[in-house]
Amino acid sequence: MKQVKHWQDPVNVVLGVWLIVSPWVLGFQDVTFAMWSTVATGIALGAVALGATLVPRAWEEWTEGALAIWLAVSPWVLGFATIENPMVNAVLVSAAILVLALWVLVTDKDYLGGSIDRHAH
Repeated sequence: MKQVKHWQDPVNVVLGVWLIVSPWVLGFQDVTFAMWSTVATGIALGAVALGATLVPRAWEEWTEGALAIWLAVSPWVLGFATIENPMVNAVLVSAAILVLALWVLVTDKDYLGGSIDRHAH
């Protein structure tokens, strides 16, 4: 079996699954925009992160970062920023996704990290 290149990608798969089930776990399934945004973002994140787990590519990490940014601003864009559970969930999970994606990008020598000269004075 092929070894996973980045442990962060399976973690993002789990975060995608969390986003899919979180409206029902946290009780905001009746907040339509929040529920559908969270579920759709979770499906997209899960698919991209699973792809990154199986066949790692830099564009998948960038896509995860973009999904994290969308998730972070979605409460204000879609008008559910005043509803605590979906707003806090979106902001906290987006921060975790973004940190994990950026971590891979800056540490993998085949991605962004490979273009940074760490020995320059």
